[in-house]
Amino acid sequence: MKAVTATKAVIAGIGATGFSKDSGRSETRLAADAALDALADAGISPEEVDGMATFTMDPTSEIALAREIGAGALRFFTRVPYGGGAACGAVAQAAMAAASGTADVVLVYRAFNERSGRRYGRAVPQDGAPTGAPASQALELGWHVPAGLATPAAWAALPARRYMHEYGATGEDFGRVAVQMRANAATNPRAWFHRRPITLEEHQASRWVAEPLRLLDCCQESDGGVALVVVGARRARSLPRPPAVIEAAAQGSGAGQLTMVDFYRDDIAALPEMAAVAERLWADSGLGPGDMDAAILYDHFTPYVLMQLEALGYCKRGQAPALVADGRIGPGGDLPVNPHGGQLGEAYIHGMNGIAEAVRQLRGTAANQVPGAGHVLVTAGTGVPTSGLVLGAYS
Repeated sequence: MKAVTATKAVIAGIGATGFSKDSGRSETRLAADAALDALADAGISPEEVDGMATFTMDPTSEIALAREIGAGALRFFTRVPYGGGAACGAVAQAAMAAASGTADVVLVYRAFNERSGRRYGRAVPQDGAPTGAPASQALELGWHVPAGLATPAAWAALPARRYMHEYGATGEDFGRVAVQMRANAATNPRAWFHRRPITLEEHQASRWVAEPLRLLDCCQESDGGVALVVVGARRARSLPRPPAVIEAAAQGSGAGQLTMVDFYRDDIAALPEMAAVAERLWADSGLGPGDMDAAILYDHFTPYVLMQLEALGYCKRGQAPALVADGRIGPGGDLPVNPHGGQLGEAYIHGMNGIAEAVRQLRGTAANQVPGAGHVLVTAGTGVPTSGLVLGAYS
């Protein structure tokens, strides 16, 4: 545990709506409710908010949210692209603003009706496309959508199949990840799958979505919102609750990176973008994989949890299935992963609910508390340009 320095920033408050399949609220209302919850948690009035950070995909504009919550004049606002890969990146941008004095109170938010509204798991729309010259992402999609790879599950299926081929992994290895996440969610009252664990047999019986991925290998679709309040470290001692210190933050992409997954690099069963983020996190924090008391890993598809463990330095290539089978990512293991249940068990809010869970772990207030948690690793979306955080307990 490191002492807070004046050059750092902290997460002062966390807030969230309930997680559901039909919120009955507009996405702007979800964002506002989560934001006000986070500000109340931080003991900071909405009038003090002068910065905002979110995802390029978020439908609620900064000025709309500022009006809804009664914020003051904004001095800083930024958006980070690449879907779930933006989660930790938005916090990184907020931290730079707060630590530099560009803004005093930065609100980081993400809210959507991803189940009852636009569903990211659906195929890429084929009609109603804009006319004119295609954008860069449309050109990328043009290589594989015509071959039938039109959904995130289908995109993730190819690296999963290659991982199985290269290292002898099985569907049961993927299933053990899902079983552990659902076991964690079952004892988390915030989780959509609270009190609903699964067995490996149930995982294996679930229907195919895109072989080798079954339904229970895929994160759920959720409605909801999450917000975080980031301030400079000088303010930490006046906060009503212990903040989480942002020890390191990084963004990264791999060479020749495409959006979502890259079918054309030499090794499609690896995550070079996550390895690049890990290298920066360990160097900047002065810490290493063994110093983390828990890890919040972006679990949109179960195979990517295995690949992340390898890219982050917890084991060698192809060894993650054995690590999971040995129970090392469960409660009491070497590295408890997603004690809240992750996106497979709690909710899919583009990874933002995982950052809130990391703060709860460091405060000692989590539903499934890791004893004495002093450092927590958080990752964002994989298969895309991504980001990560090392958060530390306040001292």
